[in-house]
Amino acid sequence: IPLAHPLPITHASVDLVIEAKGIAIEATVATTAQTGVEMEALTAVTVAGLTLYDMLKAVERGARLTDIRLVAKSGGRSGEYRAE
Repeated sequence: IPLAHPLPITHASVDLVIEAKGIAIEATVATTAQTGVEMEALTAVTVAGLTLYDMLKAVERGARLTDIRLVAKSGGRSGEYRAE
């Protein structure tokens, strides 16, 4: 459940890059808590994508969100993760 519990977020950013086939969105989130902030980062990317969709749907009816995924994670109980 996104944003189910309060966390001390120490950093949050959302970056957008215009590419040939669309717009890439990447969110970075950091915390001092022992739990991960993957859901916060994935929520940030999804909300940014939905906002772009809402703005673009008038000119591009086929706009869609694709490939939302966790790219990397560090810390916490599960340790390091990097998508291939």
